[in-house]
Amino acid sequence: MNRKIHVWFGKGLWNFGKEWKNNLLSLSDLLDNRKQRILNTIRNLEELREGAIEQLEKACSRLRKVETEAEQFRVNGYSEIEREKLNLINSTYKTLKQLENYKNEMIQFEQQRVINQVRQRVFQQALRGALGTLNSCLNNELHLRTISVNIGMLGTMKEILD
Repeated sequence: MNRKIHVWFGKGLWNFGKEWKNNLLSLSDLLDNRKQRILNTIRNLEELREGAIEQLEKACSRLRKVETEAEQFRVNGYSEIEREKLNLINSTYKTLKQLENYKNEMIQFEQQRVINQVRQRVFQQALRGALGTLNSCLNNELHLRTISVNIGMLGTMKEILD
């Protein structure tokens, strides 16, 4: 009985017949090689897994660091905003105070200007009144002197004529 058995192992056809001992050794070698490749693949995958875990840990560490920095930045940002807000409030208060002082100075200046205008008008009216009184007094005195001089001249003329 010379039967041949053919077995297919992925990469080649194995003949089982008279050379079955050689084929068995070849099959054993093939299985050992396959086992070795699987073990190597597992080792490589384990190394890759360890590298991936290490990279993941580094990434997590960097993420925590960035989160911490972001939190500090946020806190500092809020602090800076509060400082700026206080500065703005203080600056606005000072500006309002200066404007209030300026307004009060302007009011005092305008009041003084109005008072001076009223004084000037009162003085002008007093002068006009005094000038009118003076003119009226001078006119009366002038009239009296003129009359007196005329009487004197008439008296002198009468004496000359007499």
